[in-house]
Amino acid sequence: MSVSGTRTEPLTRLSLLERLRQGPVVCAEGYLFECERRGYLQAGAFVPEVVLDHPEVVRQLHRDFVHAGSDVVQAFTYYAHREKLRLIGKLELLEEINRKALGIAREVADESGTLVAGGLSNTNVYANEADARREVRSMFEEQVRWAAEANVDFIIGETFDYFEEGMIALEVMKEAGIPSVVTFAIHQAEQTRDGVTAEDACRLAAETGADVVGLNCSRGPRTMLPILERIRPVVEGYLAALPVPYRTTPEQPTFQSLRDPERGEMPFPTALDPFVCTRYEVADFGLRAQELGINYLGLCCGAGPHHVRSLAEALGRRPPASRYSADMSKHAFFGTDSTLKPENQEYASQL
Repeated sequence: MSVSGTRTEPLTRLSLLERLRQGPVVCAEGYLFECERRGYLQAGAFVPEVVLDHPEVVRQLHRDFVHAGSDVVQAFTYYAHREKLRLIGKLELLEEINRKALGIAREVADESGTLVAGGLSNTNVYANEADARREVRSMFEEQVRWAAEANVDFIIGETFDYFEEGMIALEVMKEAGIPSVVTFAIHQAEQTRDGVTAEDACRLAAETGADVVGLNCSRGPRTMLPILERIRPVVEGYLAALPVPYRTTPEQPTFQSLRDPERGEMPFPTALDPFVCTRYEVADFGLRAQELGINYLGLCCGAGPHHVRSLAEALGRRPPASRYSADMSKHAFFGTDSTLKPENQEYASQL
């Protein structure tokens, strides 16, 4: 199946590469976790049925992320592929979910002037066998075709823990003639499941033609940055970093490997709250990533608009949401404003 030649009109806004040449691009992700927190998506299968059941929720979340500083509206098609829809017995909704998600994203991008991106994700059926590879390719081809017909600015292929699966996605995106971002998920072994180091995975993807390469998901800022430091010298082009906003450690480097210190239980995915990074930790990550020369920045599962705002502000931006960034000088007890009652400030020491 070919997906090439299906665009119907030229782009009029700045392209992804044009924006990257002007400076870092911020891309907000994390729709699965945020919709689950809001009560519109079930953890486990994590199929984005909310696109059909409550499109207003997805539309508003897009707007919230743009308001917070995202330069990209990513269509909520993560896990909206054939395998996930089969798993929940709703394969007949596959095309409808994808087209609806792309339409919502296009609507918000057009009203905000941001880029609109399609999305591919790990299929969970990849294996180094001809039949499995054909199945993966077929799944990507149909999603890329729908994205191309929606005239997306680029497509994000993400969370590939198999290097070869990411390369199949890249091949399909290239055949469609659409700019691509390809990011790998690196687990505890610091390599893909088919044995390719993070450095080689990103280097080879870039050499094969990906416009942006890098890492997303799985690791938090603290445990993703050291790997990015190794990747940057071997990748000449644009590099992406989209960690999960959780306090992963060298001992527990992924949010799947985190354990509750008292019970020893795995908090992934619904009890991660004690491990969430503050907005200030996210800002610190943004500064360190920018110093490394990382050009495409964002956050993955677990991120909220306040995290995105802090990331954007760390890069020197003032998104609309910055109007409401914290100003503790006006706080009744902890403020410094000269008009505040001094007895309230004295009382603050007892709080």
